[in-house]
Amino acid sequence: MLKTGMIIAERYEVLGKIGTGGMADVYKAKDHKLNRFVAMKVLKPEFREDTTFIRKFRSEAQAAAGLTHPNIVNVFDVGDDEGVYYIVMELIEGITLKEYISKKGKLSIKEATSIAIQVSMGLEAAHSHGVVHRDVKPQNIIISTDGKVKVTDFGIARAASSNTISSNVMGSVHYSSPEQVRGGYSDEKSDIYSLGITLYEMVTGRVPFDGDTTVAIAIKHLQEEMVPPSTYSEDLPYSLEQIIFKCTQKSVGRRYERMEDVITDLKHSLIDPQGDFVKLSTVDNEAKTRVISDEELGEIKQKQPAKTAQRRPEVARLEEEISETDYDDDDEDYRRKRKNDSQKRRRSDQRRRLGRLITILVLVVGAAALVALIITIGRASGLIGGSGGSAPAEKVKQSESKEEDELVEVPDLVGRTEEEARELATAVHLGTQMDGEKASNQEKGRVASQDIPAGTMVEPYTTLKYYISKGAQQVTIPETDGRTGIEAQQMLEDMGLTVDVQRQYSDLDDNGYPLVDPGYVYYTTPEAGTSAKSGDTVTLVISRGVDYGDSVEVPSVVGMSKNDALTTLGKFIDITVEEAVSSDVAVGEVISQDPEAYSYADPDAPMTITVCVTEEDLAAQPRTSEDGEAQAAAAGEVWKCTQRLNTPTGYQNGAVRLELIQEVDGQPTASVITEGTPLEFPYKLDLTGAPGVSNGTVYVFEQIDGEYQKLGEYPITFEKAE
Repeated sequence: MLKTGMIIAERYEVLGKIGTGGMADVYKAKDHKLNRFVAMKVLKPEFREDTTFIRKFRSEAQAAAGLTHPNIVNVFDVGDDEGVYYIVMELIEGITLKEYISKKGKLSIKEATSIAIQVSMGLEAAHSHGVVHRDVKPQNIIISTDGKVKVTDFGIARAASSNTISSNVMGSVHYSSPEQVRGGYSDEKSDIYSLGITLYEMVTGRVPFDGDTTVAIAIKHLQEEMVPPSTYSEDLPYSLEQIIFKCTQKSVGRRYERMEDVITDLKHSLIDPQGDFVKLSTVDNEAKTRVISDEELGEIKQKQPAKTAQRRPEVARLEEEISETDYDDDDEDYRRKRKNDSQKRRRSDQRRRLGRLITILVLVVGAAALVALIITIGRASGLIGGSGGSAPAEKVKQSESKEEDELVEVPDLVGRTEEEARELATAVHLGTQMDGEKASNQEKGRVASQDIPAGTMVEPYTTLKYYISKGAQQVTIPETDGRTGIEAQQMLEDMGLTVDVQRQYSDLDDNGYPLVDPGYVYYTTPEAGTSAKSGDTVTLVISRGVDYGDSVEVPSVVGMSKNDALTTLGKFIDITVEEAVSSDVAVGEVISQDPEAYSYADPDAPMTITVCVTEEDLAAQPRTSEDGEAQAAAAGEVWKCTQRLNTPTGYQNGAVRLELIQEVDGQPTASVITEGTPLEFPYKLDLTGAPGVSNGTVYVFEQIDGEYQKLGEYPITFEKAE
């Protein structure tokens, strides 16, 4: 175990232990070279003597270090220092998915699907680089304080899988695929199986296979059918249950082929929860009988003894138990179980059919009521005459469209009761969702805060999330020395305190260096250890370093994360953070800065940094009236794109559909460029985009077996036509 204050590799200062696992301990550390906090995973002593494990650990961790994706915990460094083997990773403030499930019991359908999509996107990125996780489980999925979902522990997974079933599968047996349990070859589809088990746990609050021993659980993965998740979660949509079933097929060939297919179906389930679009293969339909040659049989016999000799006792015991309980040993038991399973499936299918029938009846009744309501309102307003004549359907559609396009202003819910908050939101066609409780200076039981500020213009039917006040509570001002201003502010606000951030130049030591580096906490008022009540104001003073006057060198922050960039720019007091989509840097990193790096500028003057985000992040941002004004100002301009699209991978000269996605007024706008005919690549575009919008993405789909399947996507740019 490392001690606080130790320096590893003359660079990383150990600040404290923050977690432990089966093979490694996790420490918070400070990287003095890049002046940032990191997480350092250090192998436990018992694994440091296994040279094969160490070699694989290094190679796989280095492969993981090449992965950069917003849903993967970034690996910064891999190395060893006097027998201490470590991985340096991005420090994520948050909790594991396992802790989150334990806290909530089970997750809502929308929340579970969103988490599954983000995990799938991270795994898809890893698979595209040839990296298989092999240990996907809620303990290796982190939900950050800002709601981002990240997969971690890629480096150790592969190394452990080489160390037999006892070091990997047995530690995570609840989520292991049948092929991993057998000790056989595992690939991307093993990750898909584990994701399916994880999704099962999210929607039900339990794992599908459990037992007193790891071997007993492993056997269930091999032999038993899982209890349908809808048994424990009655509101589980049919499509999501089918996705879980397809991910967790015991036969590798019957699972999803790629993570991309999982993502597609998960997104589809959000818009068509009861849809029957998930295609499950029937048993053995795809199986082919092949005769093994004498030569192949000889090779198998030669390899078998060596392979068996390498197995550890745990594997041997597992195989003995499997062979003792194999269905083939008792045909009568096997037939009886098959009959029971068949009856269970038949009853399950009947329940699903009944559920779909009830859904259809509800929709029909609802539609009839809606028609009656429209007629009543139409007659009252004069749109529909009393003689039975009706207004043109076109007018009704225009009215509906107009209502959908208009933005509404977010009301101020803070200080209101929950009932008052719901009434205010409902009056402007907004939804509400209570997100939890927290200490505040608001009266207990009233709204303490809301996620979208009052006065923001948003689309109708947006959901406002809010916290309920637990009342003022006594707290102690924590120690903030050595923390960045951003970390300290978040920590104080999480305690229910109101934070007044100020910046001040630091006093100097005898050598002329600042006592506190720029961007780090100088002091707080009241000071650490003082008692306060939630809602009280704490002044947080952040150091600006040395006062060099009105001309200082601007540091380079391009490529840094937003928080690291703001800390590095601690000397500057007026920083605006803008967001944009870019293919040049990873999501969350700085794309550009103004003034540019290494120029000289006044630290009191305005500065702007632009941070890379996804198109989904931009689309989710609330819109303001200024967005509409900017778009109107651009009206009348013509923006063109004449780029060429290279031949997409896998194109078979079939019918193509090209779709253009652009962000207009903060919302993704889609349009079809061409559809239904083969194209000759490279294909030259001749597009007119939205006025004032300089970029977009073209998605290429090819018609295969009657359905359009995505082949690729191309970022494109538009220029204002002269």
